[in-house]
Amino acid sequence: MSSHREAPEISKDPVADNTDVYAFVSPDKPDTVTIIANFIPFQLPYGGPNFYEFGDDVLYQLHISNSGTGRADISYQFRFQAKIRNKKTFLYNTGPITSLTDPNWNRPQFYSVTRVENGQARILARDLAAPPVNVGVRSTPNYAKLARSAIHTIGRNRQVFAGQRADGFFADLGSIFDLGTLRPFQMAHLIPSAAAMGVNGLQGSNVHTIALQVPISDLTRDGKTPKDVLDPKSVIGVYASASRQESRILDDLGGAPIWHGPFRQVSRLGNPLFNEVIVPMAEKDRWNSRAPKDDKAFAQYVTKPELAGLLPVLYPGVFPRLAAYKKARADLAAILLTGIPKGVVPGFQNFTGTVQADMLRLNVAVPPAKKPNPLGLVAGDAAGFPNGRRVFDDVVTVELRAIAGLTIPLVDPGFKPDDAAGAIKDGTSNTNSDYLNWFPYLGTPAGGYSSKPGLPAVS
Repeated sequence: MSSHREAPEISKDPVADNTDVYAFVSPDKPDTVTIIANFIPFQLPYGGPNFYEFGDDVLYQLHISNSGTGRADISYQFRFQAKIRNKKTFLYNTGPITSLTDPNWNRPQFYSVTRVENGQARILARDLAAPPVNVGVRSTPNYAKLARSAIHTIGRNRQVFAGQRADGFFADLGSIFDLGTLRPFQMAHLIPSAAAMGVNGLQGSNVHTIALQVPISDLTRDGKTPKDVLDPKSVIGVYASASRQESRILDDLGGAPIWHGPFRQVSRLGNPLFNEVIVPMAEKDRWNSRAPKDDKAFAQYVTKPELAGLLPVLYPGVFPRLAAYKKARADLAAILLTGIPKGVVPGFQNFTGTVQADMLRLNVAVPPAKKPNPLGLVAGDAAGFPNGRRVFDDVVTVELRAIAGLTIPLVDPGFKPDDAAGAIKDGTSNTNSDYLNWFPYLGTPAGGYSSKPGLPAVS
């Protein structure tokens, strides 16, 4: 969770594993949109001497769909290449790294950015430097400043960053995967115990982030910056993917595999928790290989989610109305597969059409909230999830409450949710480094020296 080790095959290939996707109108630059995709889950800060890095053999992409087809109309492609400066040492660095060009850094990584629209590719930048990982106070002193120097301008009002960040997602992984336990409510569980505070299973974990900030007009179908929230052209769909070439040959001489053939998608992500919680295990790898435009094949798992049936069983007597509700979950289909049509939430819509596709849907005409609420749209903050997703949005609570029936009245006004539907949560919050108020918004990654096994540092 949100998409950390969510499918059997991609869990064996962490460098291509897409963990989270965010898309939001930039709070400090409201004429732009920021899109973030994280990869490589559960990074231990002290995982050297071969520290984490993007895969040179992986094609990473951020996709925008603005035509209502569920297809990628615009894609930003990222390709990486690592270099070894000193082939006589096993060390990641031979002294303090004080700049991106410091010769003490033995394994720098560089990347290119290509924009593809209507089949036409245009290289936006080459040889951009990614920052090193946060090794420790001696190897990477003043890491925050070093990382800021890896924010690159690739055109007017356009920025890009690719490198290590603190994992901004939070969830009680140890509890939720133990037969759906929610610590604040475990006294009501089928196997009860005393209520407790939630534990963030991502504390101390880092990820590798690709972040892109571009003008809104770069992403809309007519190249304009819409102001009318109810204008269909104000909504874009966003998802990310990772692809590998389709065949691999082991090289006895070089020791590394050589990849051949066309690229095939091995991981993708739009809405948080979609493949993790909704798609059955036997279908998860197939889902990762498919494009969102084909998600009609998985719609049955959205309209009749397994977890909605489990909640009344795991928490006896707590969800009687949910247990009795037998209609297809049109509310979840709207939130996750089509966007919310106008007329459902007064003054709001993020509807992309009837094509069922798992994507974040962002209405770019909704301005950033002056007082953001991490529960987003269900708490009256239309700038938050499921209108896109901000780094601090509490998507676990939002989706738990939606699955528990809180959003059914949006499409079925006669239904009254169980009282617990508006209170259910896993009880966690971000316990890693604080989010930033500026690009790339995710916090400084935990440093290796400052972290201790079993009790990782938060910065």
